[in-house]
Amino acid sequence: MNEKTKNWLKAAGVRAIKTTAQAAVALLPASATIAAVDWKVVVGTAALAGVVSVLTSFAGLPEVKEP
Repeated sequence: MNEKTKNWLKAAGVRAIKTTAQAAVALLPASATIAAVDWKVVVGTAALAGVVSVLTSFAGLPEVKEP
């Protein structure tokens, strides 16, 4: 694996993790109490956000400089 690929994977992974966390946190206030949270929906939505983040990273990442 070349250096460019490693850099892209790292940047896309960091971005996907951040997006996943943001999506999960955004859904929590929708419930009155933590016991009322539908965790399947939170996890599913957060996972989907992470996948979409990786897919949009194929268009390019500003964190990965082109030579």
